[in-house]
Amino acid sequence: MNRFLVFTIAFLLLFFSGCTSKHPKVLLKTSLGDIIVEVYVDKAPLTAANFLKYVDENRFRDAVFYRVVTPDNQPDNDIRIEVIQGGLFEENHPDALPFIKHETTKQTGLKHLDGTISMARNEPGTASSEFFICVGNQPELDFGGKRNPDGQGFAAFGRVVKGMDVVRKIQMLPSDEQMLVDKVVIEQVKRVK
Repeated sequence: MNRFLVFTIAFLLLFFSGCTSKHPKVLLKTSLGDIIVEVYVDKAPLTAANFLKYVDENRFRDAVFYRVVTPDNQPDNDIRIEVIQGGLFEENHPDALPFIKHETTKQTGLKHLDGTISMARNEPGTASSEFFICVGNQPELDFGGKRNPDGQGFAAFGRVVKGMDVVRKIQMLPSDEQMLVDKVVIEQVKRVK
């Protein structure tokens, strides 16, 4: 009887601890406030693992938000979007990891909705350290969307669960075209659950 009880308690502890860590949460601490994102390791395993490797290995120690896209600062684009973009900013930053394979929203089932966090890229398979957060729903960033001519969209991997007010504050900061006049330093990036 005691062995059964110990086994049952151990099983329940493992089961419930696994449930709480299904979607790790990551804090992005800025001078304007905190943003907490939930990372979907179950739906976008490659992209989520890449982001969490940056977090866990403290590779985002130099990270900043540096680009804001608003309805008014994309005159040459027929397809308008709204996002803020952050990451290591430098193309050959020493903390950058190799490019990862592109996980489309068709593969993951995720959509670029308000608060979605996703990987920035040029060509498919060139995402590394740069990410963006959607302000409002952005279906043109999904697979089949028209923002990129290749139609592959971007790799969504989570969403903001706290701090969309901070995201919107960052988006409204003064910018020169799409680059922030003063970058917003991401003071700390760490898992919180």
